Amino acid sequence: MRLGVFVQAPGHHVGGWRHPDAVTTGWPNLGLMQHIANTAERAKFDMFFLGDGFATGYGEHPSTIGKFEPLTLLAALAMTTSKLGLAATGSTTYGEPYHLARAFASLDHISGGRAGWNVVTTAYSKSSAVFGRQHPPHAERYAMAEEFVEACRLLWDTWDDDAFIGDKQAGKFVKPGSLHVPDFHGKYFTVVGGLNVPRAPQGHPVLIQAGSSGPGQALAARIADVVFTAQNDLDEALAFYKALKAQVADFGRKPDEVLVMPGVMPVVGRTEAEAQATFAELNACIDTAQAFTVLSERLGMDMRPYPMEGPVPTPPETEHLKSRSMLLMEMARRDRLTLRELYYRVAAARGHLLLVGTPVRIADVIERWFEAGAADGFNVMPPFFPGQFDAFADQVVPILQERGVFRRDYAGKTLRDHLGLQRR
Repeated sequence: MRLGVFVQAPGHHVGGWRHPDAVTTGWPNLGLMQHIANTAERAKFDMFFLGDGFATGYGEHPSTIGKFEPLTLLAALAMTTSKLGLAATGSTTYGEPYHLARAFASLDHISGGRAGWNVVTTAYSKSSAVFGRQHPPHAERYAMAEEFVEACRLLWDTWDDDAFIGDKQAGKFVKPGSLHVPDFHGKYFTVVGGLNVPRAPQGHPVLIQAGSSGPGQALAARIADVVFTAQNDLDEALAFYKALKAQVADFGRKPDEVLVMPGVMPVVGRTEAEAQATFAELNACIDTAQAFTVLSERLGMDMRPYPMEGPVPTPPETEHLKSRSMLLMEMARRDRLTLRELYYRVAAARGHLLLVGTPVRIADVIERWFEAGAADGFNVMPPFFPGQFDAFADQVVPILQERGVFRRDYAGKTLRDHLGLQRR
C-alpha cells in the first residue's frame, strides 16, 4: 500500500493543539515540519502532503490560522530529505497556470523529482474577499480547473528533456529545435509563451485531486495520478473505488494509473484503554466555536441554532463542499447520529476514517480496506503532532511491513517511482 502523511500542524483534531504533547511554540515551526518529514522518510512513507487555504480568523481551525506558504516550506524540506515525496495544494481558482507550473517544476528540480501538486478549486467563498473577486459556482470552478491543468501540462512540456546541452565549443546553450512554445487559448486562461524552467525530472509533477463530488470525480478520472478522498464505511469506500476506476477506464486510461488514497485519523495507544483515554482527552479540549465553524462549513449551514441532542438537520444545496456535506449526511443517517455525535466526529476527523485503538487494531483495519480493494493506500491524518505521528510511524508501520503490505525500503528516487507511476 501507499502511505502519505497529511500535515496540518499542530493537529487534525480541532482540539489536538491543546494536547500536552502537541508542539505549538515558535509558530510557524520549521523544526516541527522537519521532524515530521524526517520521521515520514525514516518510515518509508511515499509523501509528505500539505493542504492549504487562504482565510484566517479567530474561528478557523488552528492549523489554518497561521502557517507557511506550502511550496516555500517544501523547498526547505527538500534540503533535509532525500527520498520522501513532497506534495502541496495549489488553487486553480485563485492562481495562474504559469506561476503554479513554474513553482512545481522548480520544486521537482530542487527535490530531485519528488514534487506533487494537489489540484484544488478552493471551496470556501470567503477566500474570494482576499483576492477581491467573485467566487465562481461549483461546476464552473471544476471547468476552470481542467483548463488550468491543461495549460500547466503544455508549460511543463516547453522544453525537451535533453534541451539544455551547454555546448561551449559550438556556442549552443540549448539544442536547436528543443523549444515547444505553448499557444493556449481557453475560456478562462490564455498562455502564449514558454516556461523558463527546464523539463522537470518527473516530466510532470504527480497530480493529486481531492474532489469527490460528481465534477470532482470526473476531473480526477481525467487528470489525477492520486485521488485523496474521505470515506468512513468499507462498503461505501468499495463502491467509490470501483466507480472511480470505471470512470478512469472510460477516459481511456488504465485504472492502475490512478491511486485512491482515503484519509485516516489514527489515535494510537499501547492498549485500547490508553487509546480511548487519549481520544477522550482530545474531545475534552474541543473549542465549541471552532468545532461549530468546521461543522457548519462542511454542511453548508449554521448548525448553532439546532438542538444538540436532536437529529442532524438537512442542509441546503451548497456551492462549496458538496461531496463532504453529502458524506457527512450519509454517515449521520446511517449511524443515526444526533447533532452532538456528528459534531464530535467532525471535530475529530471531518468525515474521514477514524480509528482509535492499539497499533495492531489500526493495522488490521487499514490492511482489511487495502486487501478488500477499497484503497490503494492512505493519507494518515494524526490528531496532533508530533507524538501521534511518531506513534504511527514507530508502532503501526512495522506491523504493516511484517505483514508484507508496505515497503521496507524505497525502490526508486522519485515520487512517481514510489507510487509505481510512469514518468510523463
